[in-house]
Amino acid sequence: MFTLEFTVMNNTIRNISILMLVFMNTGCDQISKHAARQNIGYYETIDVIGKHLILTRIENSGAFLSTGDSLEGSVKFFFLSLLPLVVLCYGIYYLLSNKDLSRLLVSGMCFVIGGGFGNLYDRLRYGSVTDFLHIDLYAFKTGIFNFADVSIMAGMIMILINLYFKRTTTELAEE
Repeated sequence: MFTLEFTVMNNTIRNISILMLVFMNTGCDQISKHAARQNIGYYETIDVIGKHLILTRIENSGAFLSTGDSLEGSVKFFFLSLLPLVVLCYGIYYLLSNKDLSRLLVSGMCFVIGGGFGNLYDRLRYGSVTDFLHIDLYAFKTGIFNFADVSIMAGMIMILINLYFKRTTTELAEE
């Protein structure tokens, strides 16, 4: 009886932690975008670290690198809003219902989902996603992005690291 109650308590704490990590990623993104909307004019350029880290605000009505920007109304809504919403909700369901996932994989998925919700919220509320960060390190230059994009990239790196170590562990076990 005690073991069952302890397991239920652990699952509840795990699920609350997952949801909090998703909401924290979304919240940090939304706070930063709000600050950008309030303090940076459209196409204004603010050098933060020389010409290497630049704040410049744009509104991206497409997805990554404006992909899908030219799609017609209902097709655009389906591919850039409805489909991502379904995928993000399924991601949360997957995380909450699969208890045997590694912490690194869960964290990575939370970052990806949180960032996805941050950009989706913008798209649904404003009709576009606010991007405002640009990095220029000579050979390494980025497009203009936001913290949701950083969250998604960090999450994908965690997922890839998890897959690499899972593969390596599996290969060692087979030998």
